[in-house]
Amino acid sequence: MKQDVFVKGAAHTPIIHDSAVKHVTGQADYTDDLLEPVGTLHAYLGLSTVAHGRIVSMDLDAVRKAPGVHLGLTAADIPGHNDISPTGLHDEPLLAEDEVQFHGQPIFAVVAGTRDQARRACQLARVEYEELPFAIDAISARDAGLGYVTKPLKLKRGDMAEMERAPRRMSGRLTVGGQEHFYLESQIAFSIPGEDDEVTVNVSTQHPSEVQHMVAHVLGVPSNAVVVNVRRMGGGFGGKESQMNPFACISALAAKKLKRAVKLRPDRDDDFSITGKRHDFVIDYEVGYDETGKIHAVDADFYARCGFSSDLSGPVTDRALFHADNAYYYPAVELRSHPMKTNTCSNTAFRGFGGPQGVVMAERIVEDIAYQLGRDPLEIRKLNLYQNGQLTPYHQEVEDQILPRIFEELEASSDYHARRQAVLDFNARAQEQGGAIRKGIALTPVKFGISFTATWYNQAGALIHIYSDGSIHLNHGGTEMGQGLNTKVAQVVAEALGVSIDRIRITKTTTEKVPNTSATAASSGSDLNGMAALDACRQLIERLTAFASEAKGVPPELVSIGETVQIGQEEMPFEDFIKTAYLARIQLSAAGFYKTPKIHWNRDTGQGRPFYYFAYGAACSEVSVDTLTGEYVIERADVLHDVGRSLNPALDKGQVEGAFVQGTGWLTSEELWWDQKGRLRTHAPSTYKIPLASDRPKVFNVALADWSVNREATIKRSKAVGEPPFMLGISVFQALNMAVASFNGYRENPRIDAPATPERVLMAIERLRP
Repeated sequence: MKQDVFVKGAAHTPIIHDSAVKHVTGQADYTDDLLEPVGTLHAYLGLSTVAHGRIVSMDLDAVRKAPGVHLGLTAADIPGHNDISPTGLHDEPLLAEDEVQFHGQPIFAVVAGTRDQARRACQLARVEYEELPFAIDAISARDAGLGYVTKPLKLKRGDMAEMERAPRRMSGRLTVGGQEHFYLESQIAFSIPGEDDEVTVNVSTQHPSEVQHMVAHVLGVPSNAVVVNVRRMGGGFGGKESQMNPFACISALAAKKLKRAVKLRPDRDDDFSITGKRHDFVIDYEVGYDETGKIHAVDADFYARCGFSSDLSGPVTDRALFHADNAYYYPAVELRSHPMKTNTCSNTAFRGFGGPQGVVMAERIVEDIAYQLGRDPLEIRKLNLYQNGQLTPYHQEVEDQILPRIFEELEASSDYHARRQAVLDFNARAQEQGGAIRKGIALTPVKFGISFTATWYNQAGALIHIYSDGSIHLNHGGTEMGQGLNTKVAQVVAEALGVSIDRIRITKTTTEKVPNTSATAASSGSDLNGMAALDACRQLIERLTAFASEAKGVPPELVSIGETVQIGQEEMPFEDFIKTAYLARIQLSAAGFYKTPKIHWNRDTGQGRPFYYFAYGAACSEVSVDTLTGEYVIERADVLHDVGRSLNPALDKGQVEGAFVQGTGWLTSEELWWDQKGRLRTHAPSTYKIPLASDRPKVFNVALADWSVNREATIKRSKAVGEPPFMLGISVFQALNMAVASFNGYRENPRIDAPATPERVLMAIERLRP
């Protein structure tokens, strides 16, 4: 493409999300909106009512005789394997057989004429249990000897004798809560049987190939018999990476048995109870440091509530260790994960994938040091920042450090130093005059590694067809969940081919077109699928250029493909050129492929380069706390985030804004709570509090570091944006900490656990109140 030729919708331009209008007008089709064939049936899951027990008897006679019921399914009805473990550890049954291991575990399914009939019939089951001891949190599971759900990890670098030699030492315990995904569109699967062993599964998932594999595994058929389609999701956040497996498998199993289309959509309450959440952690840490605030050594144990099976707890707890340094260099470090088995739903992927929990520990350590030394925490942060050439705890060299510049610019744009002094003055007056409001301010960074730590997932495919009328069909292995992936990949294609984005139609993700896809996760959707699409474009351009050069007898360098195709001195519209190529029997289709270079990881040694690059950012947040109630508001938040050379600044800015608010919700209002019987009680919007529009910062300034260019050869030198800004909400958490610390003259870190609900804030205030 000639650089002086304007291409509508090219990369780096802030164009609208391809489905934005459909989203806001309600015209976007989701899985539940697909037209149902005549005779479609509806399935529902019957769930266990104890946290742990043996199934003594299960009587489904009344269930099967209920109005409208066509089928009752148990584990005995599975023709293939009763196993949906995504990691191959074979520890997660589709339907429990002899033993249930958490309250809400699926034990049978009902298929009826309507969803209401199926749901009501489930309540008629008579199940008798022999109840067994259970543990619902990581520490009680450790103490009860339940063991691990998967192999733990240890990262070690440097001489831990530095801990003994450090002038100062400090230890503590930090509890970091979990988080419910609360996607707007709940889990859903809609299966249509085909001939022989074939079945088509329409499902809301981030990982179509995993669904394909799981359905084939349960049905006992090869993967080529199963087609999985995903047009779009109403949110995912990691909750649809592996957690859709039971819904897809039951839907497909029932469809094949009854030879009828079958849909399965749980109520929100059941979705909450069945599916996993963000892992909550209890972190015991020790830090050695000196009088300047320089860190000498860090030692920590990460105990995670993983649930009854492994799911993705191995890589999640690994990544918590990978990010326990956040942006800071630890000269000596030893970190250990403890993926504890508990009698709860199996926790799973969630935006950041364990990384945020590790980052919170790093920020807690910095705050501990700052309060002990009577210093501004920002000074301690800047003092301990990585320098290029230093090694992470997993022995990867930091080569792309840009946080000093981000700090400098954000300190200036947020007026941090003047505002911090104003906060100190405000709190001093409140202390003297008995004012009920206290304020806090904090500026925190993030350094986040980008790539799947499971190296084989760092690959992607794409398929591009150019039709004889000049229109373009684009398909890739990524899934669209509102983040704008399809729009970004289309922009890459438009720029590469030099044509208007209006020519390009992006179709549903389907295993029929691109095989063996990786999950759209780890913030790698654009990185992987954009490069795969670019590879397909390269093949097409080379093919078309060679054709034009030969047909017109001009050198290839005098051929330019675009809206106007130039061949020497001759010009013709793109569609006319494509028609000519078609008539000349030139192949107008290409399959692209990409795999991330440079990465490698040896889990046994705890060393390697698991990340292709790092994304950076920082946020400055100011809060006001009502010390009579513990309630608070975010007065202002300023964010400067690094996305490299942005593929679409409008979409990227939206991702940063959303991530900040979601991260703030995780650390402030979103609280998961199980009762003494192991029942999840925060299972609906009435009891689980996500941020509202009114909870956003009163002043919210978000900017992209538009000067940043990825030093690695990523797609158009951009950087991932989905997960890294999630951790910027930690600035709100630490600002709350400062407001509470004002009660004892900032001499002690209040060490509020997350989430810092108003109740926890109030209790911390009462503890420090003179």
